[in-house]
Amino acid sequence: MKYRQTSMQNVEKMHFETDAGIGHRARIGLLVLQTDQTLEAELRHFTALEGVALYHARLANDAVVTPETLARMAQELPRAAELISPSLGLTAIGYACTSGSTIIGEARVAQILTSIHPGVPSSNPLTAAKAAFTAFGVSRIGLVTPYTPDVTLAMQANFVAAGIDVPVVGSFYEDNDMQVGKITEASILKAAVAVGSDPRCEAVFISCTSLRTVWVIAQAEAALGKPVTASNHSLAWHLLRLSEVDDQRADVGQLFTQY
Repeated sequence: MKYRQTSMQNVEKMHFETDAGIGHRARIGLLVLQTDQTLEAELRHFTALEGVALYHARLANDAVVTPETLARMAQELPRAAELISPSLGLTAIGYACTSGSTIIGEARVAQILTSIHPGVPSSNPLTAAKAAFTAFGVSRIGLVTPYTPDVTLAMQANFVAAGIDVPVVGSFYEDNDMQVGKITEASILKAAVAVGSDPRCEAVFISCTSLRTVWVIAQAEAALGKPVTASNHSLAWHLLRLSEVDDQRADVGQLFTQY
C-alpha cells in the first residue's frame, strides 16, 4: 500500500489562545508512595474544586513499614520531587507519608522539597495534622494507626514533643502497606469511635495515607461530637490553604466546613 505524503503547504496553521490552565487557582504537587492504593483517589475528592490541579509523582518504597524502611525513603524524595517539573509553578507540594515524615523528620522533608522546588510551600500529613489541631484549638487527641508499635510510638512521641498529648492510641498492628490499603472503612470507623470515645480525647487523628477515610470522617464526628481528621484529609486541607484556596465544604468534616 502506498501512502500519500502531505507537504507542509497542505497543513493549515490554526490560531490559538492560551490561559492560566486547569490549575489557575492552585497547582499542587504530591509525592505518592509506590505502594499507596488510596491517596490519589481521596485527594481528588477532597480537592474537587474549580481551578485546582493535582500533579503526582510516585516514590519508591518498601511495602513493609518499619523505622528502617521509612528512613530509606529520604534517599528517594529528591528523585521523586524532580519528576514534578518546576515549570508548572506549583503553589504547594506535599510528601504523602505520615510515618515517613515521622521517622525522616518534618524539617528534613521540607528541606528536601524546598531544595527541588525553591519558594514553594510544603507539607506532609504529620505537619498538616498539627496545623489542623491548631485550627481546632485542641491539645489532646486520640490516635488511630495501622502500624506496628515501634512506628506508632514514634508518632505518639512526635505529637507529644509538639505539645499535643496523645492519651489513647489504637492500632491495627499491620506492617504491610498493601494490606493497609484493603482495611475496610467499617473497621476504620469502629476504631476511630472506640479511641475517640475516651473523654480525655478532644479530637481524633487517623494516620496513614493508605487508610480509606473519605466517608469515615463525617460519620465519626457525628458519632463522637468531636473533630476528626486523617492523613489524606488534613494534607489536602493544608495544601489548599497553603495555596490560598479557602473554599469551605459541608460534606467532608469540620476541618473543611469551619477552617
